[in-house]
Amino acid sequence: MPSKLGKLSSLIKLILNSNQLCGQLSLELGSLTQLERLDLSSNRLSNSIPKSLGNLVKLHYLNLSNNQFIHKIPVELEKLIHLSELDLSHNFLGEEMPSQICNMQSLEKLNLSHNNLSGFIPSCFEEVHGLSYIDISYNELHGSIPNSTAFRDAPMEALHGNKGLCGDIKGFPSCKASKSHKQASRKIWVVIVFPLLGSFALLISLIGLFFMFRRSSLQTQQSSPGNAPGFLSVLNFEGKIVYEEIISVTNDFDDEHCIGKGGQGSIYKAELPSGEIVAVNKFHSPLPSEMASHQEFLNEVKTLTGIRHRNIVKFYGFCSHARHSFIVYEYLEMGSLAMILSNDAAAKDLGWTKRMNVIKGVVDALSYMHNDCFPPIVHRDISSKNVLLDLENEAHVSDFGTAKFLKPNSSNWAELAGTYGYVAPGM
Repeated sequence: MPSKLGKLSSLIKLILNSNQLCGQLSLELGSLTQLERLDLSSNRLSNSIPKSLGNLVKLHYLNLSNNQFIHKIPVELEKLIHLSELDLSHNFLGEEMPSQICNMQSLEKLNLSHNNLSGFIPSCFEEVHGLSYIDISYNELHGSIPNSTAFRDAPMEALHGNKGLCGDIKGFPSCKASKSHKQASRKIWVVIVFPLLGSFALLISLIGLFFMFRRSSLQTQQSSPGNAPGFLSVLNFEGKIVYEEIISVTNDFDDEHCIGKGGQGSIYKAELPSGEIVAVNKFHSPLPSEMASHQEFLNEVKTLTGIRHRNIVKFYGFCSHARHSFIVYEYLEMGSLAMILSNDAAAKDLGWTKRMNVIKGVVDALSYMHNDCFPPIVHRDISSKNVLLDLENEAHVSDFGTAKFLKPNSSNWAELAGTYGYVAPGM
């Protein structure tokens, strides 16, 4: 963004969303003190959000969503006392939610979803009576959900995807102990543990050394991929517990819970005890004669852990085990584009405006994979079966089992892969 924009001292609105702006946000934007509306969403802006934005005291609307901002939310934004809507979603913002947000007296809508925020939700939100909409989904927040209208009326989708939230909200467990009880328990715990630490320090060290040598020995013995132990990683969840829950709620992947089938595996709908609904892509067992299927599983895991885009299905975790290999995704209510188009009523409801929006979403996802990922990623199986829609008919590209990473500065040749009899535009 050109720094000369900061000289437009009488500017009231600045709308530059959905462009290809990149790099750091200009500090000179803080000089636009007459600005009332600023929308820089859906670009490729990166680095920190400038503290100088706190100087825009007349701002009513601020949207920096769908960029690549990192570090923490600047506390200087508390000076935006006339701000009614703040959207910082779909970035990489981290650390804790600043309690200074509560000082925004006019704030009505707040969207901080799809970031890396951690810690507790500030309790001061209980005093923010004007806030009517909030979305903090897909962060790493935990602890008590504030007892305020915005949180009580929020749909579960606006809160899920965090580590361990609790409160009197439907779909979430109640907080078992009061704050005073927790503090008392913590004091008792400290009194008990500190004397024991001195007694068991040596024992713990010896046990740790034993397991280190044992793990090293096992890794040496299990050198071939066919003998590798099972591994499990479910993001935002306790891996082993969620693995067992998925097996339980799908009745060990019974056909009753199957919502789709493909060449590499089947898709199951799993409603976890917490109320979360996820999609589970269970791959065929990686037997020695089926190592290609197992390699496709590993390809998809490698691809999904490295990309993040609003039009690419969100990845929650994976499991590779002698018994099961599966990937856990977000569940998209409308299903695949192929399923919608095969139903006359649903296809009619998906008018041309919506279809153009679906096409735009797929193109944006492909552009991101081809141009913004390093190394670039070629999907190799873009078809209507692998395009999923949410309730707003927003497209999400899925199924990266045949994806290929391109080597930069070299020739890249690829054999045909994906759906039989179909050459995908992502090749």
